[in-house]
Amino acid sequence: MRYVFFKKLLTLQLKTFIVISRRSAEKKLKNIFCMITFPNCKINLGLNIVNRRSDGYHDLETVFYPVTGLHDALEVTTANNNKEKGYTFQQYGNTLDCDADKNLVVKAYLLLKKAFPSIPSIDISLLKHIPSGAGLGGGSADAAFMLKLLDELYELHLSTEQLEQLASQLGADCAFFIRNEPTFATGIGNIFSPINISLKDYQIIIVKPNVFVSTKEAFAYIHPQRPSVSIVDVIQSPISEWRHYLVNDFEASIFPQHPEIQTIKQMLYENGAEYASMSGSGSSVFGIFTPLAKLPQLNLSEDCFCFSGRLL
Repeated sequence: MRYVFFKKLLTLQLKTFIVISRRSAEKKLKNIFCMITFPNCKINLGLNIVNRRSDGYHDLETVFYPVTGLHDALEVTTANNNKEKGYTFQQYGNTLDCDADKNLVVKAYLLLKKAFPSIPSIDISLLKHIPSGAGLGGGSADAAFMLKLLDELYELHLSTEQLEQLASQLGADCAFFIRNEPTFATGIGNIFSPINISLKDYQIIIVKPNVFVSTKEAFAYIHPQRPSVSIVDVIQSPISEWRHYLVNDFEASIFPQHPEIQTIKQMLYENGAEYASMSGSGSSVFGIFTPLAKLPQLNLSEDCFCFSGRLL
């Protein structure tokens, strides 16, 4: 029943809402707090691998853009008794191949609990709709929204900067979802600068084939170099020109190994996309269409995930 409940919630155009109820226990009234939030995904507009660092990581440049229409649902309820671990965790929807204590939502709770021991035991329910292993940042979004939810629910009064600092401890791109607005990212994807870009009312199609791309595969044929034209400059040009200059460097490495991903990108262009690209290191591909375009019905295999909506 909870899965059906969450499925209905995913159709709501809501950000966050709070429900406070009261229950009777041993003839005393006790407040039980519950909050639900909807962590959204992101896409990468361009992704250049510019340098290999001495620590083995790579410096990159990219623009993160939020896609609010594609989201998970996350519910936290104050437990009516202390839990042995401090929490219970239930997941619905898409399956994740990891134990509860390794889920970023749980890690976010434990991180904040360490800083604020007064946070009570909680029951966590997560409905996964954003596909994992897609380059859409679903897990990072869940973690960041968990921090924001707990901050609001338990009135911790954390600043945006404090939330970003906490989120950065959970993953390189987690902090992006604290502000959740278009951002130019450098470093390992953890140094953020605001960028003036709006794709409001443009339409988007996101397709994820049933393909897993490992980190080793993604970097197999990467040759770091700075592009001749910066992503910051390309983004300011008309979107119809992006296909010639706005590049995801991982495509050159991944397309030869998984040609079906390249086929999806070509299909989006053939069906009228102004710009199409792989997001992150894949395996999802997105196409951006003009506000008045009639979105096509793509001829995809049954095991493909497909989302369509408008950007804000």
